[in-house]
Amino acid sequence: MSGYHENKECIDLCLQCAAVCNHCASAATQAPDVAHMARCIQLDMECAAICYAAAQLMSLGSSQATMICTICADMCETCADECEKHDNEHCRECARICRRCSEACRAMNER
Repeated sequence: MSGYHENKECIDLCLQCAAVCNHCASAATQAPDVAHMARCIQLDMECAAICYAAAQLMSLGSSQATMICTICADMCETCADECEKHDNEHCRECARICRRCSEACRAMNER
């Protein structure tokens, strides 16, 4: 695993995904039936956390970056699957970026 410049595209997608997941979680707390959104909110927060961690480890050139990218890809897919169950713009946006981030993280492991 190399450092920041070699991984910039994936790092940027991870950071964007984390920001959108945080936005989605925050917006979901305003839903009329917040209890219905509880799993979505939880997964959004978990996804944001792992995306930040993946971006940080890639930036550091960590030998563990490929492992965290695999976990990040899995988490992004789980989050996207949940967000796709909800009919609102913040969940649609979140699902889209989660799918893109997952693809980028999987591609990191194919290098």
